[in-house]
Amino acid sequence: MTLLGPKLAAAKLAGAATRAAGRGGGTSLPGRMLLRLEPEAITELAGRLPGGSIVISATNGKTTTAAMASAVLERTGARLVHNRAGANMAGGVASALLAAAGRGGRMDGDTGLFEVDEFWLPRVVTALHPRALLLGNLFRDQLDRYGELEAIADRWAEVVKRQERLVLNADDPLVADLGRNINGVKSFPSAPESGVAKKDLTPLYFGIDDDSLALPELQHAADSKHCRRCGHAYAYDAAYLAHLGHYHCPNCGQRRPDPQVVATDVRLEGVRSARFRLQTPAGEARVALPLPGLYNVYNALGAAALGLALDVPLADVVAGLEHVSAAFGRAEVIRAGDRDLVLLLVKNPAGANEVLRTMTLEDGQLDILGLLNDRTADGHDISWVWDADFELLAPRLRAMTCGGTRAAELAVRMKYAGADPAALAVEHDLGRALDTALRGGEGPLYALPTYTALLELRELLSRRGWTSRYWEQ
Repeated sequence: MTLLGPKLAAAKLAGAATRAAGRGGGTSLPGRMLLRLEPEAITELAGRLPGGSIVISATNGKTTTAAMASAVLERTGARLVHNRAGANMAGGVASALLAAAGRGGRMDGDTGLFEVDEFWLPRVVTALHPRALLLGNLFRDQLDRYGELEAIADRWAEVVKRQERLVLNADDPLVADLGRNINGVKSFPSAPESGVAKKDLTPLYFGIDDDSLALPELQHAADSKHCRRCGHAYAYDAAYLAHLGHYHCPNCGQRRPDPQVVATDVRLEGVRSARFRLQTPAGEARVALPLPGLYNVYNALGAAALGLALDVPLADVVAGLEHVSAAFGRAEVIRAGDRDLVLLLVKNPAGANEVLRTMTLEDGQLDILGLLNDRTADGHDISWVWDADFELLAPRLRAMTCGGTRAAELAVRMKYAGADPAALAVEHDLGRALDTALRGGEGPLYALPTYTALLELRELLSRRGWTSRYWEQ
């Protein structure tokens, strides 16, 4: 502990210098420096948290799910150490722990809650030894960085074998499959060989059961279409979101596990909210979610299942979900002059499709600011825009301004989607793109940025003094 102290001080000083120089928020660099100075820092600092750590990972929705889980857990009085800014690689987790580390080895918090990048999950979980792990989904995302989904699923399969409490999405075939070989009551890995300490390691599954939401066919952006046991194509009885739904293998009989935490009677209310009935082993309740879209219903189900797995009372689970605020850029609302600017992050086909699907529930024509970047954090390969169903959006456009490093390519995609060329404008400068999009319309302006474009847009909005607000309920 004494030897770690100077390293903590040096890393904190580096973070303060970064923020003072205006070179970022210090959400990753201090942690990266700390890990260079002390490779075991995550294990050391997390070990000081009496409530242990909880980990959430997914391709889409982990930031929002973590925000929901935070709202649920804080109802129980938990003081969380949480990487709220979304820095979810090892450096970001280390930075969150570093920020909570006080003098004398004390931590400002008792429980760790960390969203973790899907590729970094094995390394970070090994360091954290979490008492609960939630895995939400696996979608095609940044193939130039991560490779195929099966490779990530194989890495995750090794991780889940060592977990005490495991929460899985039954509607995602790849994720659900991870729990098939660990069912039953087994000795917890740290238990004595005598087997005196036993733990029920059966995963807690969550999913949706609502035929009114089923798509007429599997979407083009669906990724996991084949049975991992025999390789045969899955048959879908209901497809809800990309490859998420009710599925079975006609060849070997493998099928979706029966979830214990279920959403039924789902009502999607445009970009404002969603409602559903939550069915759990602890009882049923209606949930009025102040966030939009089916994707957020899935996020809420994951957070609810995680809370229940951690013995949070159902009433606290529901109260937490109903009082959650939009995570950074995920249906966040900014007052931009005399208009509301709704930030809806899009970063891969599955996520973009659900944003587009949600927007079509709004009345009237739409004003759009599309920002397509191809920086490292976005993925250099932007071909994914051709798999996103922008055809849903094209008939509803009043005007769309295309910006970002690949603004012209986004405009071409919209033309092929059927958008009126007269409704499209291309503007590479972010400030001018925002001003163009805001001009000449009324009502909300919907911004669809990729990740780095979202960061750049939020920085611009902050410089202009435009701050967040949320939909009035």
